[in-house]
Amino acid sequence: MSNYRIGVLNGDDIGHEIVPVAEQVLRAGLARHPGAQVEWVHLPIGYKSFLEHGHSLLPEVLDTLYTLDGWILGPIGHMAYPKDPNCINPHPILRKKYDLVSNVRPALALPGVRCIGPKTDLIIVRENNEGFQPDRNMYRGTSDCMPTEDMALSLRVITRRNSSMAARTAFELARQRGGRKKVTAVHKNTVFKLGCGLFLDSCKEVAQDYPDIELESCIVDTFAMRMLMKPEQYDVVVTTNMFGDILSDEAAGLVGGLGMAPGLCIGPDYCMAQATHGSAPDIAGKNIANPYAMIESARMMLSWIAEKKQDADGIAAAEDIRRALLRVVRERTDVTPDLGGTGTTTSMGEAVCRAIAEG
Repeated sequence: MSNYRIGVLNGDDIGHEIVPVAEQVLRAGLARHPGAQVEWVHLPIGYKSFLEHGHSLLPEVLDTLYTLDGWILGPIGHMAYPKDPNCINPHPILRKKYDLVSNVRPALALPGVRCIGPKTDLIIVRENNEGFQPDRNMYRGTSDCMPTEDMALSLRVITRRNSSMAARTAFELARQRGGRKKVTAVHKNTVFKLGCGLFLDSCKEVAQDYPDIELESCIVDTFAMRMLMKPEQYDVVVTTNMFGDILSDEAAGLVGGLGMAPGLCIGPDYCMAQATHGSAPDIAGKNIANPYAMIESARMMLSWIAEKKQDADGIAAAEDIRRALLRVVRERTDVTPDLGGTGTTTSMGEAVCRAIAEG
C-alpha cells in the first residue's frame, strides 16, 4: 500500500470550479484501486487568500508544500491583482522554490474535438526556471532593468544543469511513449551562439545515455512553421523557457485551444499540476468552464507520483482516468459548450467519474 499527500490549491476565478472537479475525478480513479491511499491537503492561494488571510501566498502554505508529494494548482489571475506587496503572483515562486525545472505540456488532438491539427500528438518540455523570465532567473534583483529612461535590458540565463534536467525529462518521455522515439531540441544557436549553444550541447550530452532515442535539432523559427504544417513528424520537443512558453501555446492552438492544454511542472522531488490556460474571469461562476486540461494535468501528476513510488495501484488509477476522460470527450454528450456539448463543468466531471466506475 502506498500513501500519498496531495495538495489542492484552487487559484482564482474558474479555478474554484475546475479544481474541485479534477479532485473529484482523481478520487473516483483511486477508489477503484484502494492500495493507493491519499491524504488531501486543501490550501489557500491567490486573491481569495489575500482577502481572507492578507497574503496571496502564505509562508505556512510554502512550508506545507514541502511535506507533499505534489499538488494541483488552479489558474492564477495575477494580472488583475492590486498593487500590494502581499498580493503577489505565486507562479514563479513555486516553480523556483521547489526546483520545478521541467514544464511538460502535451498537445494531443482528440476525436470529437474540432481542431486545425488533427494529426497532432506531441509533448513540449519547457525549461521552467531560467531564460529571459526576470522573476525567476536571478538569486536577488531582476534581470529586466532600465539603465536610462530610453533603454531597457533583459538578460537571459542558461545553465548546463537546468538544460540537462529538462533534456533528461524529454528523453525519458520519449522512451515511455514508445512511438517515434525522437527528441527535437529547439534553439537559435545561429544567433545566441553561447546561450543556445550551451543548451544544445547539454541536450547532446544527455542523448548519449539514450542510444535508443533519436536526437534532432531545429532552429526555433523553422520549428514554429513546421509544427503548423506537419505536427505529426514530432514526438517530444525540448526547448528553453521563452521559446517553450510561445511554442506550447501554438501547439495548443493545433488541438483546439488552451482548454485542451494540460501541464505538469516537475523537479527531482515535487510536481505541480497546472493547466496552461488562464483564470477566465469572464466565465467564472457560470459553470461552463472546460475542465479537461485541469483533469488531465491532475492525472499526469498522479501518474508521475505513482511512477516515482513504483505504485501499481496509482499507475492503474491514472490509466483508468485517462481512458474515461478520452471516452467522455469522444462521446461529446456531457462536455462543455466549447467542445460542442451542452454540459457543464460539473456534469462533465460527473460523466468522467461514471466512465471510471463503469471501467
